[in-house]
Amino acid sequence: MADVHAGGSPGDDRHRASILVVDDDPRITTLLMAALSKDGYAVTVVNESRKVVSMELSSVDLILCDVMMPHMDGFALLAAIRERVSCPIIFLTAKTDEDSAVLAYGLGADDYIRKPFGIAELRAKVRARLSQGSRRGRPLLHFGPLDMDLQARQIRVDGRNANLTDAEYRICALLAEHPGRAYAPMQIWEACLASEDDPAANDTDSDATAAVRVHLSNARRKLKALGVDPIRTIWSVGYQWVA
Repeated sequence: MADVHAGGSPGDDRHRASILVVDDDPRITTLLMAALSKDGYAVTVVNESRKVVSMELSSVDLILCDVMMPHMDGFALLAAIRERVSCPIIFLTAKTDEDSAVLAYGLGADDYIRKPFGIAELRAKVRARLSQGSRRGRPLLHFGPLDMDLQARQIRVDGRNANLTDAEYRICALLAEHPGRAYAPMQIWEACLASEDDPAANDTDSDATAAVRVHLSNARRKLKALGVDPIRTIWSVGYQWVA
């Protein structure tokens, strides 16, 4: 079975949430495709979980995933993709034991619906998850191919995670939230790194400044490896984020 795409009225793609359905049962996928498309969502069905690992997922707003699938079950799939996706993930499963539900939530699932399920209940859960994201106004900053998710505390470039450390991310977030503004190294240290747990938290300004420079150098190296360089050095002043 090939991957299937469907959605609401032609021409409204920009306004419809994108839902990825991962299930190898054609009866389930047909049911979900019909119901969710009727609700106006852009639906993509993938019948083999291994395909999802190599897919571009940055534009997906919600994932519905079966647990018991051949080759790679839903738990293994979630473990493989959770680091690079921040959208809600809802499991659909015939497994009724409590341990499976606990495992799913531990891996980062947002909901766990047991089969057989009522389609009205599932549609309500999908609406609720998408509505929560909309009300929350998930804090995202976009700079060309670079996306900064302030809630997940991640930076992605064309969907690829930059894998910044916490200190590197905090510095980038400070600069990116105020693009064009130059920050002196000590301002960055005081805003992002001044804690007893950070190696820069000592008595000398020179050590704090050096720590900021090291973190920034590492962050820039990782971002440059992904093809972007948004941090500019302003000599004798500090650093700024170039929008």
